[in-house]
Amino acid sequence: MAILGTGIQDGLLLKPITYPWAYDLYNQAVANTWFPNEIQLGEDLADFKKMTDEEKHAVTFLMSYFNPNELLVNKALAFGVYPYINAPECHLYLAKQMWEEANHCMSFEYVLETFPLDREAAYESHVTVPSMAAKEEFEVKFIKRMTEETLDISTTEGKKDFVRNLVAYNVILEGIWFYSGFMVALSFRQRNLLRNFGSLMDWVIRDESLHLQFGINLILTVLEENEDLQDPEFAEEIRQMILGAVEMEEKYNHDLLPKGILGLNADYVNQYVRYLADRRLEELGFEAHYNVSNPAKWMATANDTLQLVNFFEATNTSYEVNAQATKK
Repeated sequence: MAILGTGIQDGLLLKPITYPWAYDLYNQAVANTWFPNEIQLGEDLADFKKMTDEEKHAVTFLMSYFNPNELLVNKALAFGVYPYINAPECHLYLAKQMWEEANHCMSFEYVLETFPLDREAAYESHVTVPSMAAKEEFEVKFIKRMTEETLDISTTEGKKDFVRNLVAYNVILEGIWFYSGFMVALSFRQRNLLRNFGSLMDWVIRDESLHLQFGINLILTVLEENEDLQDPEFAEEIRQMILGAVEMEEKYNHDLLPKGILGLNADYVNQYVRYLADRRLEELGFEAHYNVSNPAKWMATANDTLQLVNFFEATNTSYEVNAQATKK
């Protein structure tokens, strides 16, 4: 069975598993299940009240961006990925991922409800701030191809559109733009501020790391199974998409941190963006483009060793639901 296809009656039997990586990611995602209200965000209110206007702006700006884009990812999955895949183990994972994106949306609503932020201003920003609106417009352009026109996945051009959509959402939005925001969000905890907010972001990041793994694996599998996609011009188009996305993110980060905050400014975040882009390029089989070092090496600890409870954290972010069941 090929991974691409639109047959309703295909992929109704889970086993034997054709793509073990998708099945493994589904089981890990289930084990990672969490709920926002398990974290006592109210304990961060004292920190929030003593933060500077620039710091509060950064938190509001992040919520303005993350909140609608989590739901945009769900549309991309529902309309642009799920209908074009045959493998049932991929459908299982995508169903769990869509629930996770909804859970992330609710998490950011929880932040907006808990901190004294201007929800109306936060909601408006994704339309009124040009750098933020440009990123959203970029993503919407790809999903419109799936929703407003007929995508013929049996043609080379149709398959290319499918891959373009995956690159736009899984690699660029979730793998670069979201991680840039995660780094800013977690930078507060580096200064012993917003520790519970940091725990919430840890859980979001843990989900997103699986989304990224799934997306990269899916892209590579589609390319491997479809020789007609393996042409240098298409590869260069994909590479340029990623480089163009870095430029958009750099403009956005200047609006996110117009004056900088303690220990963080737009140039610092943008070096991290370039570092992320190089990792995503390498994961897709390209060479690194920017060749910059990671300015936020502490993020590797935040992402890779979530089983270690930060000394200041009230909540262990590494628990797994029904962990034993997934190990059978």
